[in-house]
Amino acid sequence: MDFQIRQAITANVMGSDAAEFQDIVNDAIARGEEHLLPGLGVFLEKWWNSASESERKDFSQKLAKQFVS
Repeated sequence: MDFQIRQAITANVMGSDAAEFQDIVNDAIARGEEHLLPGLGVFLEKWWNSASESERKDFSQKLAKQFVS
């Protein structure tokens, strides 16, 4: 992912509150448009970088359950 995309997405959401982030994520998922995926990726990256090891492990376990065949 190009670094400029990260910067643009970060600038677009700077100052948003929790409810606004929830709306952004819900809207991106509901639309199902692939061009919105980089934004969700930036959100995940920001969260991951600030999450504790325990939070990362919990998230990874939950995510793995979603991809069980």
